[in-house]
Amino acid sequence: MKIDSHQHFWNFDWLNYSWPTKNEEAIFRNIEANELEPLLKKAGIDKTVIVQADDSYADTVYMLETASKKEWVAGVVGWVPLDKPGEANAKLEEFSKNPYFKGVRHLIHMYDDPDWIVKDVVIEGLQVLASYDLTFDLVAIFPNHINHVSTLVERVPNLKIVVDHLAKPPIKDKIFDPWAERMRIAASYTNVYAKISGLNTTADPENWTAADFQPYIEEAIRCFGADRLMFGSDWPVANLAGDYLKVWTETNKALEGRSTEEINAILGETAIKFYKL
Repeated sequence: MKIDSHQHFWNFDWLNYSWPTKNEEAIFRNIEANELEPLLKKAGIDKTVIVQADDSYADTVYMLETASKKEWVAGVVGWVPLDKPGEANAKLEEFSKNPYFKGVRHLIHMYDDPDWIVKDVVIEGLQVLASYDLTFDLVAIFPNHINHVSTLVERVPNLKIVVDHLAKPPIKDKIFDPWAERMRIAASYTNVYAKISGLNTTADPENWTAADFQPYIEEAIRCFGADRLMFGSDWPVANLAGDYLKVWTETNKALEGRSTEEINAILGETAIKFYKL
């Protein structure tokens, strides 16, 4: 089964998102499930996971409503205020009753404090999340974010974490370290996974191909193994540097030469296991 473990929707009639903005003109509009559906069929994708696009309850409710209407949606990664553990617990008690609700994410890269995720009160919120056996998507745009994985695992050892977008390697500049070393450290913890997603928007937006991010995918496989890696399109953000079908096609090219078992894990089985789809 083929799973897209990371895609988004947004409806500006529903709420005012903090991103995208007018600066991202190509995607600054309502982008919803009916637009993605034919692309999934062309790519042969069976199921998707919708990931939050705003730190708000409204966004989570919108995703869950969308999931209830589209049989190809297998799960939702929503939001609760992890820095308010009591409130987070109450909302998780509610959301966890919905079979589509699989985990939580915060847009931590938009916060002023680069160390927000390891504040004591947030750690307490993550401990609450782990008590529900739900997952955490870690946005790792800046070095501090991936460096904090060790602290998160040590303080919340029963939390399953997935690092979004392979922590955004500097593909356009063809730089490997210190990104690779940070990923090796994160991967040393067996409850930490990563998504092969969002790589096209870190490459040359006009001229990227599978060859540009293949070395970074191969390094991720060396670090995590295929059974802790999962494909995600990051659509419609992907449209800022290509489109859905190019991302899918070039990711498959980058995996050529891997074993059938590895490819099946990355393109579906890992996501099924991680999110309990």
